[in-house]
Formats: sequence, C-alpha cells, structure tokens
Amino acid sequence: MANEKKNLKDKKPKFSPYWIYGILIALFLGYQLFSGANYQDANKTTPSDFFKYLEAGDVSRIDIIKNTRVAKVYLTNEALEKEIHKNSKPQTFIPSATVLPNYRFEFGDLQNFENQLNEKTTNLANKPIVTFDTETNDWGNFLMGILPFILLIGVWIFIMRRMSGGAGGGTGGQIFNIGKSKAKLFDQNTEVKTSFKDVAGLEGAKEEVQEIVDFLKFPEKYTTLGGKIPKGALLVGPPGTGKTLLAKAVAGEAKVPFFSLSGSDFVEMFVGVGASRVRDLFKQAKEKSPSIIFIDEIDAIGRARGKNAMSGSNDERENTLNQLLTEMDGFGTNTNVIVIAATNRADILDKALMRAGRFDRQIFVDLPDVREREEIFEVHLRPLKKAKNLDLDFLSKQTPGFSGADIANVCNEAALIAARNGKKAVDKQDFLDAVDRIIGGLEKKNKIITPSEKRAVAFHEAGHAVTSWMLEHAAPLVKVTIVPRGRSLGAAWYLPEERLIVRPEQMLDEMCAALGGRAAEKVIFNKISTGALSDLEKVTKQARAMVTIYGLSDKVGNLTYYDSSGQNEYGFSKPYSEQTAELIDREISDIIEKQYQRAIELLEANKDKLTELAEVLLEKEVIFKDNLEKIFGKRPFEKEVAVNTIETTKDEEE
Repeated sequence: MANEKKNLKDKKPKFSPYWIYGILIALFLGYQLFSGANYQDANKTTPSDFFKYLEAGDVSRIDIIKNTRVAKVYLTNEALEKEIHKNSKPQTFIPSATVLPNYRFEFGDLQNFENQLNEKTTNLANKPIVTFDTETNDWGNFLMGILPFILLIGVWIFIMRRMSGGAGGGTGGQIFNIGKSKAKLFDQNTEVKTSFKDVAGLEGAKEEVQEIVDFLKFPEKYTTLGGKIPKGALLVGPPGTGKTLLAKAVAGEAKVPFFSLSGSDFVEMFVGVGASRVRDLFKQAKEKSPSIIFIDEIDAIGRARGKNAMSGSNDERENTLNQLLTEMDGFGTNTNVIVIAATNRADILDKALMRAGRFDRQIFVDLPDVREREEIFEVHLRPLKKAKNLDLDFLSKQTPGFSGADIANVCNEAALIAARNGKKAVDKQDFLDAVDRIIGGLEKKNKIITPSEKRAVAFHEAGHAVTSWMLEHAAPLVKVTIVPRGRSLGAAWYLPEERLIVRPEQMLDEMCAALGGRAAEKVIFNKISTGALSDLEKVTKQARAMVTIYGLSDKVGNLTYYDSSGQNEYGFSKPYSEQTAELIDREISDIIEKQYQRAIELLEANKDKLTELAEVLLEKEVIFKDNLEKIFGKRPFEKEVAVNTIETTKDEEE
C-alpha cells in the first residue's frame, strides 16, 4: 500500500519553471488574438458596397482608423431591419459594453477616400458622423518591446543551468563541474549482483581481494594485533583475465561505498582538472569512509614521469599523478579509504605509485590453468542449453592460453553456431567449431582458388603435419584443413604440452615443424611461394628471442637485451654495437636455415607418405590425427600430457 501511494505521488506532475513561461506566452497570444475582436469579427465589405449603403441612408457613423487604413461602419436601427443587413450583427467571443461595428473594409489612399466620402455625403439628408482615430495596442507594443530581452535572459538562464550541471546537463559533465569527480558510486542503495561466486578460478587473487573486504567489514580483527589496513591493491595481468570482474565482485561483497571510474576520467583538455578530480574523489570517499575506490586502467595517469616518448613530460598528467600520490600516502592521509587499481601494463607505471604504502599489494591475475578453465566454463555454461554428455574437462584441455573473456566468447559463439544449425542444445562439436572460428576465423568455402593453388596449400599443410609428427618435441597434430579461414588458405591445429620453462631443443623442433610447410613445397614442387608468411614471422621471432632475450646462442653468449621495465623503447640507440648486431643477425639466420634444411631432409626421407597424406587432404579437405596414424603408425614420442593447448599454422594469403 505504501508503495502504491509512493508510485501515485511519483506520478503527480512536478512543478517546472517552464510552466510560467508557457502561461505568459499563452496570455500574450490570447491578448493579441482577442484585442482586435471589436472589429476583426465585423463583417467584411468593399468600398463600393459601402458607398451604396451610404447613398441609401443606412449608415449612421463611420470610424476611420488612419494608421491601419480601416473603416468601421455602424448602421442605423432602420437599416438593421432590412433583409440585406440581417447578417450584419457582429459575433464576438468576448462580451463588450460598447457598440460594435457592423461592417469594416480597407481603403487605399486616405485623402482620396476622404474626397469620395465628402462627395457622396454632400447631398444626403441625414449625414453620417465621420470620426478619425489612430488605434494602438499598448500591451502588445510593450510586450513586443521586452520580448527580445526575455528571450536573451531565457537563453542565458538555459545555458547557465546546462553549464552548472542542472536540468539536462548531468553532474560533473559541464563547465562549472569540470573539476568534480566522474566516479560512479555503488552503495547500499545500489544493487550489485556480482559476487565472488561469479569469479571462477583466480583463487589466489580472490583470497587477496576478499581479505581487503574483510579489512573494511571487521577492522578490529586485524588492528587489535597492531596491523594496519593496506592502502591499496594493484591487479596486474593480461587483458581478459578478470581484473575488472574481481573489482565488481568486491563492489558486490564489500557492503561499503564503492567508487568506480577509469584512469581516462581524470584526463581533460583543461589545465588542473585531473588533480582537481582526484581531490574531489578522495574527498567524497573520506566523507563516506570506510570506502573503496576502484581505478580501472590506471596506466592512463600512472605512467612513469618524465618518460614520455615524444616531447618530454606531460605536465597535466604528471600533476594528476602527483595529486594521486599525495592522496594515497601524503601528510594528512586518511587510512579508511582503500584504492584498488587494475592495469595490464604494470611495467610503465611510476615507481612512486608502486611502492609499499600506496599499493601495498600487487596481485597478479594470470591466464587460467586447466582446472581454472573448467571452473570458468561452468560459470559461462550456466545460461546455455547444453547437451547432457558435454565434457567440461575436454573443453578445458582444448582451450589453454584462453583468458576468461576468451572462454566467455567461445561459449557464446558455440550457442550462436548451434542456433544457426537449428539445434535444441549446444554440444561438443559446436564448441570445437567455436574454437576453430575464434582461432582461425570464419570458413570461406566459396572462396575462388585454382586447382594448382589448392594442391600447393595441401602439400604445405601436409608438410606441417608430417614434420610435427616425426619430431619429438614438436606439438602433436589434431586437425589439418585446406578450407580457407579468414586470411589463411589453410590451417593446422596442434595440442602441445604447456610448459613453464622451454629448452633449446624444444624451440628448435617447433621451428622445424613451422618451416615444414615451405620445405614441403620445395621438396615436391622445387618451388616456394608467399604462403609461408605467418610461419616465417613465427620462427623469426623465436630465433630472435633465443639469441637476444634468453641467451640460448653459443656465439652471442649468456647475454640478454631484454628490458623488463619497457624503457628501452624510448631510446634511439641499440644496447649493443654494430659488430654485435651483425653477429646477432647471422646467428638468427643460421638457426632458421639449419631448421629449414632439417625439415627438407625429414620430408625427403618420407616423401611418399607426405604425398599420400596430401592426396587424402585434397580429397577430404579436413583430416585428423587418425589419418596420420593410418599412414605413419603410432607416434613414437606419444606422452601422457596433463595439459594441452591449441596452436595453428596458417597458409597466409598475399
């Protein structure tokens, strides 16, 4: 009942100043409309008819309005009884105490009209009364005089209300509120449905963040032992791993005021705005303490000072960062405000921002492992109508290297594929097709490709399959296709084991398998093509990493030119001499060429089997692990791999 009364109360029209403006305009228009009713509603006639009435003695009085050149005609009582004048009585909407004219007409030149009138009335026995007058609309003239000023004042008020964040302006979005914080507040009046139950995997990160929530809920549990509540926590990790989702879960679980905004919300074209917004944000947070501030993508304002790549430091951004540093741990800092920030570029953040006392905890949110991927699948499969025999363990093993966002995309894509095929539930094949769609791109079965090109692609992909099957440390094959996908004319899917460390022989075998496609073209056709672009890019990066990053080259030695701080990109000079650069280039080229020759030798020794596999691929367009086992037998290096991943090699289209 109370809610119904509240709803009825809310439905009542609210007073608006625009009502007053509307009433004034309506009164003005009404006055203008009815002020001339004394003669506007009189019957119209013509000067010739008027002179006929005049000669007949029907006119008792004539009022000549000089400024409007209108004549008002009043008839005698006897004339009103005549049949010709029976409709001449004026009809008005406003009752009037004065006698209203029966006719009105417009004349041309006043002097000519007076001469005609004098000529016609000279011989009349009962001459009509002739009066001259000038009509003015005092109120209308007054209102028309002040109307421009009213319009100017109205426009000025409207602009000022917009600028001050009033009606239609939005708080903090206009000129007078430009220094106000743009943070969105979540408190007890705002329902946030996300909780820690919705965050699958990320157990370590969840524990750290959940402890921050406990700090705010039960501070005495920690402070009684002399501990201090942390000032801040920084969530670091690759894109899509769930950093923002964790923050949403904190907002749903904390039950304290939660301010959420992005690092770019501090950036504005006006000088001093960023620092002002930081001050306003922490002022609001302190007023509602204990509270949490979440700054997403903090690298927008937290970049290391004085490290701008182009023209030195950006003073405005640095002022914003300085203010943030002071608010987090300055002279008069309040400890009841906790700052949570997220970034995937922690290497470029300022060291002063990263120190203990500001961000006491750095929580690394990594890509999920096989167990965590299974939990993430469980979360994203809840809203789907899935097949009863769907194996989550199989799906999790097919998608390592996938972030939580990637897995959500796989589930959604699988549902769309199932719906496109008219299925009632999403099954295993739909998920495999979704993974293929995301990794390789959309199939283009109608793509025009010549038979010779198709044969070259088939041998290229068969070369990848054979080399990966025959090498110990290369990833075992899952599927090979010559159906064009995205920009690629063919692709091969593998399930290599996930490794925490990689040895040189493992990298060399992978490079040899990647060069198997071009080697197959050389062995079969004695020609090479542009189709190995992605393969060459991959092996070049691997070889360069071996030499310049991991120190796996005997000639270069145990040296690395990798800078984890990311500051080398701002320099214009290489960290090594020209002689070393030449040595590095030769070593990279030697590594790649050795693996290319190794692939050619391997395929020359298995040329018949390579041709047989390519012919099967040309016939079926898609082959699987079983087809290789029929030709080569069981793989000699088969292992029980606990965790698998998927990689593809693509025959790039030029």
